[in-house]
Amino acid sequence: MSDHNIPLLAPLAPAPHKMLVRGATIISMDGDVGNVPKGDILIVDGAIAAIGLHLEADGAEVIDGTDMIAIPGMVDTHRHAWEGQLRRINPNAATLEDYCNATHFSFAKYYRPRDIYVGNLLTALGCIDAGITTVVDNSHNSRTGAHSDAAVEALLNTGIRAVHASGPPVSGVWDEAHWPGNLARLQAKYFSDPDSLVTLAMMAQLEPDQWAVARALGIPIVTEFFGGVMATELEGLHQQGLLGSDNIFNHCTCLPDSGWKILREAGVRVNVCPRSDAHYGIENGMYAWQAALHHGIRPGLSVDNETSYSGDMFMEMRVGFYLQRVMAHSQRVHGHHHAPAPTNAFRLLEAATIDGAACAGLDQRIGSLTPGKQADLVLIRTGDLNIYPVNNAIGTVVHAAERSNIDTVIIGGRVRKRAGVVLGVDQATLRAAIDESCAHLFNAAGYQPDLFAESFAPIHHA
Repeated sequence: MSDHNIPLLAPLAPAPHKMLVRGATIISMDGDVGNVPKGDILIVDGAIAAIGLHLEADGAEVIDGTDMIAIPGMVDTHRHAWEGQLRRINPNAATLEDYCNATHFSFAKYYRPRDIYVGNLLTALGCIDAGITTVVDNSHNSRTGAHSDAAVEALLNTGIRAVHASGPPVSGVWDEAHWPGNLARLQAKYFSDPDSLVTLAMMAQLEPDQWAVARALGIPIVTEFFGGVMATELEGLHQQGLLGSDNIFNHCTCLPDSGWKILREAGVRVNVCPRSDAHYGIENGMYAWQAALHHGIRPGLSVDNETSYSGDMFMEMRVGFYLQRVMAHSQRVHGHHHAPAPTNAFRLLEAATIDGAACAGLDQRIGSLTPGKQADLVLIRTGDLNIYPVNNAIGTVVHAAERSNIDTVIIGGRVRKRAGVVLGVDQATLRAAIDESCAHLFNAAGYQPDLFAESFAPIHHA
């Protein structure tokens, strides 16, 4: 066992051969399947075999979906999972520099492989707990090969579906010889099985020489893209044929129409960040969802990080809903004749599920409750006091549900949360590992914790 791979979780149980979710309200996110007021979902060998009424399956494990809403597992298309133990350390951050001061320029430099493992493990478990069954892990603190191994093994051990995008650190000393060459080693060691829940990607900026390494391996390329300052580079990249559907761009704030046209023509995948862009004042602070839609691109939603706020997709949907409406209302009030129509709850749920799956490159496998796709789904209790009565199922999910209402989470036909509890977690052991990691990072960085601090004090080292 690697030093970082401490036994914090029970080994994953195999998925049952057959599972039947009976009597749930089904929001399929598939136009052909539709929505079912009270129906069944048959799962066979990890995939959805049938959706209908009164399905029979001899020998199947039965999950009672009565008084529950079934939705596809949500997809977080951009999360820096390694920062898990830094949750809410900087709640009032107002700039991107504030964020970097509390991550890259301080604690990141002192992460051991075991700290990467703990951070990724905590983030992935938090995702599962919140009904996020797939996460694109933007791992921009891959200091050594051992750090990368730790990140991947944490994802594998939790049973989450993930795209691990390995990337170089922003600051501090690191083994520059191992990256991006280390990607080939990672691919050979962990990603030879095409059916693995975890797949590989590269995280890199607008650097075609590095992109060539990823393309030789056939893996996607994830880029932190801020349109206001980086748009001028798109035309040259596009003319050289260096942009394609294997590119995933985060943020895409303040991108002019010419830039959006290039992304659409090249097939670049996009995700947007309702809370992150506003919280850190990234460019104009407005997430780019409406701009992307206007140019024929359907982006996924992303949490980005948990260093300032929560890690759930319910909040991204709600903030996204209201930001779009504020923008649209404001444009109409100020006489804009082409102001967009107010969005609706279903569109935000699409962004959190099927559009997110497309951004991750996994829409043929997940993102909707469709026979033939992998069985990634979430059951939400409807009898809870904050939800009952359910007068509109989609409105309830988008505008009222929260992590505490999630009863069951299934990933690839394997139950990972049951009766409101994530399975296989020894809470005491996990907390001890998190506490040890925090103590190491805080001590190494010279940080004095303050439970009531209004701001994060930058840490300066010679």
